[in-house]
Amino acid sequence: MTAAPDAPPAPQPAAGPMPLASLIAQMRDEIRQVILGQETVIEQVLAAFLAGGHVLLEGKPGLGKTHLVTTLARTFGGVSARIQFTPDLMPSDVTGFRMFDMKSQTFQLRRGPVFTHLLLADEINRAPAKTQAALLEVMQERQVTIDGETLLLEPPFMTLATQNPVEHEGTYPLPEAQLDRFIMKVLIDYPLREAECEIVARAAVRTAMAASQPRRALPIRLNQRDGRLGGAEPGEERRDG
Repeated sequence: MTAAPDAPPAPQPAAGPMPLASLIAQMRDEIRQVILGQETVIEQVLAAFLAGGHVLLEGKPGLGKTHLVTTLARTFGGVSARIQFTPDLMPSDVTGFRMFDMKSQTFQLRRGPVFTHLLLADEINRAPAKTQAALLEVMQERQVTIDGETLLLEPPFMTLATQNPVEHEGTYPLPEAQLDRFIMKVLIDYPLREAECEIVARAAVRTAMAASQPRRALPIRLNQRDGRLGGAEPGEERRDG
């Protein structure tokens, strides 16, 4: 009798996409490794991001709001941009404009910083109402209209605007139509003492590592004619003494 041939192995099921709960947990863990002592803020920002809304961040300067936006963008491979709102900021500085190109004799589109995934509008209440209104269309419709042309934004898109609750001089309160675009208001406060100590320790390690890196000597030479310092000639190295 001849032995029966071995049965072919059963096909393995194809690996499906990561469950949503696992994906959210992974994003949360990656943010926690960078942002310390802000557990509630991380949960609220992640909830707003998954809901497709925008967030109004309120807190004192230096609490890591910009770092939070860049870290969140890295968790899903997105791009972030930051706008520092000032009284002289124009709406075209936010959305973009068309500039006449002398070489091609045509108008070229210059996209503004809103063409991103995560937009940080830093100190949004320092800009006048007309500049604040430049964000109304992009926050609600996910599109920008420049000179009559409507441009769609690549999803996902989220605006995180910040306000300084300490200084109110020279600011422009957000109108109700602008506040209605935000899904929630998140308050950022100082972290606990343990988290602050960890932040200081990490900053000290980064400073020590940067100081230990060898630095290249600047190509500076002394001009023999007038005794002034100047750059070295091409191919010339710095000589001590």
